[in-house]
Amino acid sequence: MRRLAIALVVLLIAGCGDQTAQPSIAVGAGPDPESTLLAHVYAAALRYYGSPVHVVSSKDPVADLDTGDAKVVPGLTGRLLLRFDPTATARADEQVYRTMISSLPEGIAAGDYAQSAMDKPAPAILESTAKEWGGRDVAVLLGHCDKLTVGAVAGTHPPTAVGTCKPPAAREYPDAAALFAALRSGRVNVAWTSTAASGGKDDVVVLADRTSLILAENVVPLYRRNELTERQVLALNEIAGELDTAALADMVRQVAGGAEAGAVAAAWLDAHPLGQ
Repeated sequence: MRRLAIALVVLLIAGCGDQTAQPSIAVGAGPDPESTLLAHVYAAALRYYGSPVHVVSSKDPVADLDTGDAKVVPGLTGRLLLRFDPTATARADEQVYRTMISSLPEGIAAGDYAQSAMDKPAPAILESTAKEWGGRDVAVLLGHCDKLTVGAVAGTHPPTAVGTCKPPAAREYPDAAALFAALRSGRVNVAWTSTAASGGKDDVVVLADRTSLILAENVVPLYRRNELTERQVLALNEIAGELDTAALADMVRQVAGGAEAGAVAAAWLDAHPLGQ
């Protein structure tokens, strides 16, 4: 009887433990290296404060928020805004973020966006062209719109307009090396890259966008409303204060080069502890 009583107590304790165990939070990742990396960054943040987490990959992780297959999905503000409101005209960082929030479906919320971490389209020109055109900002394209010959990597979607300028359709190249070779050879005079991509060498200028002529694309987490604790939401928000474009670009390059995304994200978080 004593042994039976002890066994029942052990089973009862085990049952109570199962009832109080936290469910693992599914963080959604898309098929590309950047989406995978960001999913692991936010997973690492949740794990940092003790939440069980796992990353799930799919073709459309944002759709997985609607079904509940993912509880958290990172993305970029501009792309998310146009997904939920294709007619939106916002362009600047804060404006895009606020408009995106107002366009989110019921049941979906957004955490803080990373003001210093973005991956928006960016036009690159040769240093010699920047001197000839007299500028190193996107606005310089407006005065030379009729002279533009544009290139982009196949599969990317460069803007169809920059302010009032509507450049010709971009010639497509298989990779960044071929694109920048075309820029240097004069086959194109503008190469579309992004703020989180390596722009090339000293002879290439990636134009700044001080007047927000191009749609903002800041890193931001979406999550299912009322399904995370306050501490978990805070963990997501703390990434906004730590992540910057240089770190994002470096980590994406590592993942694209074959490094394991979870290890890359964990190493970055070790160097940038949250709550400090």
